[in-house]
Amino acid sequence: MASKGVSVPSLRLASGADMPQVGFGLWKVPRETTADTVYNAIKLGYRLFDGAYDYQNEKEAGEGIRQAIADGLVTREQIFITTKLWNNYHRKEHVLKMAKHQNDTWGLGYIDLYLIHFPIALKYIDPSELEFPAWWVDSNRSAVAVDKVPISETWQALEDLVDIGIAKSIGVSNFSAQLIYDVQSYARHPISALQIEHHPYLVQSELIKLAQENGIVVTAYSSFGPQSFLELPSDFSDKANSVSPLFLNPAVTTLAHRYGKTPAQILLRWATQRGIAVIPKSNSKERLLQNLDVTNFDLEEDDIAAISKLEIGLRFNDPGEYLVTSPLRIFA
Repeated sequence: MASKGVSVPSLRLASGADMPQVGFGLWKVPRETTADTVYNAIKLGYRLFDGAYDYQNEKEAGEGIRQAIADGLVTREQIFITTKLWNNYHRKEHVLKMAKHQNDTWGLGYIDLYLIHFPIALKYIDPSELEFPAWWVDSNRSAVAVDKVPISETWQALEDLVDIGIAKSIGVSNFSAQLIYDVQSYARHPISALQIEHHPYLVQSELIKLAQENGIVVTAYSSFGPQSFLELPSDFSDKANSVSPLFLNPAVTTLAHRYGKTPAQILLRWATQRGIAVIPKSNSKERLLQNLDVTNFDLEEDDIAAISKLEIGLRFNDPGEYLVTSPLRIFA
């Protein structure tokens, strides 16, 4: 139960764990403000925090959560942490080492949900040699080095994390239907979650059907479409700048007016009403509360369909495009 009387439902993972359906995404949250941001989000009622090694703010996020626990705002059991394995650490021995490191960095005893961030293995680079994790192996962002590691090796290493208690549940991110079928053919622990880019410009309805038919909870990232990418360098943002913002799209604004909600709430309810988890972020207290309050009203089925018709197959997080000199076409 969140503050202000906002009730946030949970979704049951295939592992048997319950995950809040609405959470706070830590991507692009500045390291220097992360601890305070997380602490204040907990005060407002957030219980799910979605992080990644790639975001480079896990330590500070953990500090904010530990402070909230120390102040009696929540218990560890009431908090749900998702984090992700970066691409340079797909080999079995690197998975274990990195997961232990990330678990220690969060400082919360265990990780609730650990995901393979992308279905691509890159050449191992010792974390001490990296200023920050990235796709590139050189400082001028010109070279990408792929490693020959099968997904089966990485997945089975994640299963070992469950066995020894570092992670309670495991899952995947940015995976295709074919890869999900592949992992299921040898999985000893179930795929608990699939995190994907999902918004009205990229609905991915068949992939979502596959996941839900197999008990895999889908989490949407970039629920507001181009909005998340406008502030990034041009290789990432050019496509976002070329399309109309969803917040201004008549199909969304008309419904916002009719239901007395914000465009953001309409977009989030379009996802949550279809059984999908969402992880928006905001720097505004008012918008944080609005984003949390997106499961206590229902859109009509025709309204959901109208938003879904905005689909144009427009993907913003695509290393096949923004890795200009060495594209990785994982979504081809």
